[in-house]
Amino acid sequence: MEGKNKQQQAILQQYRSKAEHYICACLNKNNSTNVQRTPGGLLYTRQWNNMQYVSTAVFLLTVYSDHLHATNQMLNCPTDSVGSHEILSFVKSQVAYILGSNPMGLSYLVGYGPAYPKRVHHRGASMEPYRDSKVFVGCTQGYDHWHGRQDPNPNVLVGALVGGPDSKDEYVDRRGNFVQTEACTYNTAPLVGVFAKLNTLEKGSSNSTASAGFSLVSSI
Repeated sequence: MEGKNKQQQAILQQYRSKAEHYICACLNKNNSTNVQRTPGGLLYTRQWNNMQYVSTAVFLLTVYSDHLHATNQMLNCPTDSVGSHEILSFVKSQVAYILGSNPMGLSYLVGYGPAYPKRVHHRGASMEPYRDSKVFVGCTQGYDHWHGRQDPNPNVLVGALVGGPDSKDEYVDRRGNFVQTEACTYNTAPLVGVFAKLNTLEKGSSNSTASAGFSLVSSI
């Protein structure tokens, strides 16, 4: 039994090592294998729907920040040691970028802020609702009549996180540009936990944890 426990501990340590390597890569604290960033500072993995990687990364960073804070530990990366506050500060920078603090001046969370994607690649959002038109629209009709329209979507897909900008922080708001304009549930889902954490800090700004300056609103 003791030998089995040691084996399990060794496996868990491997998982921990890989997880910490990834955290350090997001923070640009590894010697060479770091996550690429756009000139505007957004984590960048690939062209197609890059925001899915950003939202999951900031969720993991938020959870790990909580772990370090609860255990009063530091993360020792190859080039530097970081604490929970520094990690959470980086999380805030990514959230700020998503919500409009970026070279395009565009919120990639649909429905948030004065400027956001108006031509999301989404069938339901891009077609006039039946309650207004009273006309049934089939699959081919939806593509033929609505997909190529230049007008903004008639339905605002509030809360959807689109694929986001390319490696140069550029974004083309065109319905057919699905690489950037497609919205997925797995883009938005991780942000729910991150927003909950930041909202908690915002509400508790008078206590010692939030007094470090973690204000979501002030960073936008």
